[in-house]
Amino acid sequence: MSSTYPLGFLWGAATSAYQIEGAVREDGRTPSIWDTFSHTPGAVADGGNGDIAVDHYHRYRDDVALMAELGLTSYRFSVSWSRVQPTGRGPAAQRGLDFYRRLVDELLTHGIKPVLTLYHWDLPQELEDAGGWPERDTAYRFAEYAALVGEALGNQVEQWITLNEPWCSAFLGYASGVHAPGRTDAAASLRAAHHLNLGHGLATSALRGVLPSLNDIAVSLNSVCVRPVTDSPEDQRAVQRIDDLANGIFHGPMLHGAYPEHLFADTSRITDWSFVGDGDLAAIHQRLDWLGLNYYTPTLVSAAHDPASASCMEGLGTSEHSPWPGADDIAFRQPPGERTSMNWTVDPSGLYDLLLRYSHEVPYLPLYVTENGAAYNDKPEADGRVHDPERIAYLHGHLSAVRRAIHDGADIRGYFLWSLMDNFEWAYGYEKRFGSVYVDYTTLARTPKSSARWYGRAARNGSLPPVDDIL
Repeated sequence: MSSTYPLGFLWGAATSAYQIEGAVREDGRTPSIWDTFSHTPGAVADGGNGDIAVDHYHRYRDDVALMAELGLTSYRFSVSWSRVQPTGRGPAAQRGLDFYRRLVDELLTHGIKPVLTLYHWDLPQELEDAGGWPERDTAYRFAEYAALVGEALGNQVEQWITLNEPWCSAFLGYASGVHAPGRTDAAASLRAAHHLNLGHGLATSALRGVLPSLNDIAVSLNSVCVRPVTDSPEDQRAVQRIDDLANGIFHGPMLHGAYPEHLFADTSRITDWSFVGDGDLAAIHQRLDWLGLNYYTPTLVSAAHDPASASCMEGLGTSEHSPWPGADDIAFRQPPGERTSMNWTVDPSGLYDLLLRYSHEVPYLPLYVTENGAAYNDKPEADGRVHDPERIAYLHGHLSAVRRAIHDGADIRGYFLWSLMDNFEWAYGYEKRFGSVYVDYTTLARTPKSSARWYGRAARNGSLPPVDDIL
């Protein structure tokens, strides 16, 4: 098997607006659901919020220069909806758009390809007040927003992503309530899932409407590699049900124009799905140019003979408010093996399996790994350097899985490390560090970790350095 990656393979890093930008009240920006949620007592660890985050809004030039120094060839960022369309309706706020124009200009000046994500969980609060994603109108507002951003940045940005991880938006936001807006309503979460799908389809059409020659539109799904505890028929059925709720509920209509065969029956005690309108599936099933996959850890499930024993893994919710509507009788088990500080098992084979699965399911779509990474308890040493050999080993294992998938026929065009730098990690506040660049949260100084240097060397050479090659 070749040790190198295809010519033109993108070596990138990813971030999201609310996690890094700060400046939440500048240049006309209004609150998003994450502003509201993070200021709700008890919602976020240690009362953290994104008011300042890591101040990327003011430090973006230095951050882009650091990306170039590290050797990155691409940067995936998200646009703050409430920064460019403060009420979630109406005309764009030019001051907000100007920030992204400056950011894209800076990236292009340094030879770094921008990849733009339209939505990374930060719905304008005014739209949530009107009902949020469980309301159909939000999908139409999202399409309007997509057109505004497309018109402003389409002449500079080639690659576009509509949604990042709609599963999290729907089920962590509206079912388990551990993410913004913090609602715990299973029926609302299923409506939200459908309207996120509809928003994706409408936004894709809107982008092509304002950018007729655009042929680089995708979605980023946190597709789950679901495995059974045993080979029993009951456990295999549990796998299918969770696969439908984790994967098929989004990739079914997006990629194939239909929801999974058993999904409606499996969730019938929660909703009758009457909110799926005539023509919705055709509107959702728009042509995509590639598919983004986000992966961190596999999911291990079994049938729960005693429903009271069912539990969800840390990060996926609790049995009291489950992020899996209609799956209260399924147990989630911790896969064996080494774990990150998120308590997620390190298993690169799950990434390989996902890449091969989608390579076979949609062989006409190029694939990108749009998020992959690990949180560890990184700390500076006495000399100020930050060594993170665990993250290097994690990256080496998962990038090797990508290379193996390419060797076995998958058309994989790029990899985006999550994350470029330590930042606001949603409900975990500032407790979990995913970054390849260490951020001192007091001074906001940036220090590349050993993993950043290692990854940069891989990007420059197009092949993986030895795992113990710590610079």
